[in-house]
Amino acid sequence: MLPSPRERPRSLAGPAAPRARRGPRAAGAALGTGLLLGTALDMALGDPRRGHPVALFGALATRAERLLWADRRAPGAALTTGAVTAAALAGLAVQRAAARRGPAPLAAATALAAWTVLGGTSLGREALAVGRALEAGDLAAARARLPALCGRDPEELDAAGLARATVESVAENTSDAVVAPLLWGAALGLPGLLGYRAVNTLDAMIGHHSPRYERFGWAAARLDDAANLIPARVTAVAAALLAPAVGGSARRALRTLRRDGRKHPSPNAGCVEAAFAGSLAIRLGGTNVYQGAVQRRGLLGDGGPPAAPDVARAVRLSRLVGAVAVIVAALTAHAAHGRRTM
Repeated sequence: MLPSPRERPRSLAGPAAPRARRGPRAAGAALGTGLLLGTALDMALGDPRRGHPVALFGALATRAERLLWADRRAPGAALTTGAVTAAALAGLAVQRAAARRGPAPLAAATALAAWTVLGGTSLGREALAVGRALEAGDLAAARARLPALCGRDPEELDAAGLARATVESVAENTSDAVVAPLLWGAALGLPGLLGYRAVNTLDAMIGHHSPRYERFGWAAARLDDAANLIPARVTAVAAALLAPAVGGSARRALRTLRRDGRKHPSPNAGCVEAAFAGSLAIRLGGTNVYQGAVQRRGLLGDGGPPAAPDVARAVRLSRLVGAVAVIVAALTAHAAHGRRTM
């Protein structure tokens, strides 16, 4: 004969069950709140002026590269695996320590990590500085600011070329520096935030085509492609749907995305740039020069070449996409992590 409810052990009684589920729910809410607060910090402050943790990670990766470099894939894969794993494990350790102290410390730790890895505000500031220089007709100033946004050679670029390079950088980095870290943070918490930033930083350091990194940086480039596969497409669709907010047509942007998204050599940059081109009713793509090496890419969009005012429109679209992304990320974190403990 079973005991009556009044006689049952407390752990089996009905009222205790909701209490046991509060921990996971609170953790999910803390992570979502942290992503929102981290985005707010980035909006208010931009990147840290000194002692940026990403710069420290880059310095350590450079030292490791000096020790491991060889014109083969295996050493580069070892560097990539070790560096990304270390960053993710550091995030996991901080997350667990914060979670043990309660929701508020977890939210604070997530906010600081998100602020560290997000780059939307600095991206917008640099792009707008180039746009203002172009509007003033100061091509020398615009050329001097462009290297902060992308690696192409600015010296031979005219006003249209500088505007195109800026808009393309805004489009690509909206995915890389805003949407992707938020989505990885929503999915995996601090390990996702720090691990993704490690992947993206290594790709920027060693993942490009050059005699030194063609083989050594292969693993970093491929891992970055995989990490951005979903975020890039989320960014592209969001940018297309938000086209009316910058004077464009969502239908036209979606059509451009479907038609031109695969014309770019990058599996991820092409869809994002095509969506921005369609949303802004401009044409992107063409011939680029990187350290003297010429790269010819497909044309994206039906409009004319971008001009100085299009830079500000691209930044506005980027910020709107980022706003949508952080809301989606916060809700996803609440739902995903609310079902499991830290």
